[in-house]
Amino acid sequence: MKFAHLADCHLGAWRIPSLQQLNLDSFKKAVDISIKEGVEFILISGDLFDSAYPPIEILKETFSIFKKIKETKIPVFIIAGSHDYSASGKTFLDVLEHAGFCKNVYNPEIKGDPNSEDYEIILNPIIHKNVAIYGYPGKKSGLEVSELKKIKFNETPGLYKIFMLHTTLTFAKGTLPIDSVDEDKLPKCDYYAIGHLHIDNPKGNFIYAGPTFPNNFEELEELHHGQFYMVDTELNKFEKVPLPIKQVEIFHLQITDALTATEKIISEFENKNLEDKIVLLRLHGELERGKPSNIDFQKIEKYLEQKNTLAFLRNTSKLKSKEGEQAEIKIESSDMEKVEIQIVEEQSKKDPSKFNDFILPLIHTLSLEKQEDEKSNVYLERLYSEVRRTLKIK
Repeated sequence: MKFAHLADCHLGAWRIPSLQQLNLDSFKKAVDISIKEGVEFILISGDLFDSAYPPIEILKETFSIFKKIKETKIPVFIIAGSHDYSASGKTFLDVLEHAGFCKNVYNPEIKGDPNSEDYEIILNPIIHKNVAIYGYPGKKSGLEVSELKKIKFNETPGLYKIFMLHTTLTFAKGTLPIDSVDEDKLPKCDYYAIGHLHIDNPKGNFIYAGPTFPNNFEELEELHHGQFYMVDTELNKFEKVPLPIKQVEIFHLQITDALTATEKIISEFENKNLEDKIVLLRLHGELERGKPSNIDFQKIEKYLEQKNTLAFLRNTSKLKSKEGEQAEIKIESSDMEKVEIQIVEEQSKKDPSKFNDFILPLIHTLSLEKQEDEKSNVYLERLYSEVRRTLKIK
């Protein structure tokens, strides 16, 4: 049996139209390969969309792709990720499911009092032929981590077991200052279909699929293109499938004079074939003359347009100025959760306090959405109740 494992598609993440389209094209390519390979089913381990409420244009394209999958009679199993997760429980993943395009495998039972520490989460599987598929969604600010430590399975002896997760596992987090789940303490499975970290760092049968398309400057710089995994259960083979779409050209330039930097940058492009390519420009160094704002990026962009470049991205975060002007730092939407965590970490170092432990859970709690037809006073009482539970106030 073969199945495809995708994750972190982040459809709608890019604001640059050409890259937004490439993101969709890369997802389409993963689907087309899966269909051609005759997979038994497709798994999407969270963050299909970049937000719980994606733009209508993205939804139209996505529905068209899922319609194509449905016509082949290949089932799609999904979980929500930290981006397409909604505190209200309502996302466009529900619309896809109600249209018959996919099945959300998250099916829990709570044993004990969820307001106390002494409770368990029992996951029921979705059965497909001889496969049992379990799933647990990602949540904002990594709040699923503490819950995953309470997970148990409603066991299904004799079936091939898959656990779909969207979280940070300890073996994969590296030096990131975030909480994680010890993979050795999770219920035993034949395959762990994981999303959330945009990495390719498998550990046995614990597989992060990686993004189907890079989601920011750094990922384009490092990965160049997206990927997903194809799994053959008979051979116990987990194969990475690259998704090259367009070529990426990377320029690293040291700049010391902002007043001559524009022409220096353009001269680097002159003898290069940049047609229909993604151009990345990273500037670094300490300016001895001028400021970052003296660099005429509009002129550079117009020059690249004449060379028919597909997209141009710049990063000046490592460019320093003696005159005190800070270089710009561009942050893509799919980075925001990490930025949020880093800000809290930095604040905790500057102002150590036990209250810092509550900041991220409070951010999540205060993002609680008002449900359809819910009266304001009922919503406020529900919000206050969640805040009290988060702060452990009786």
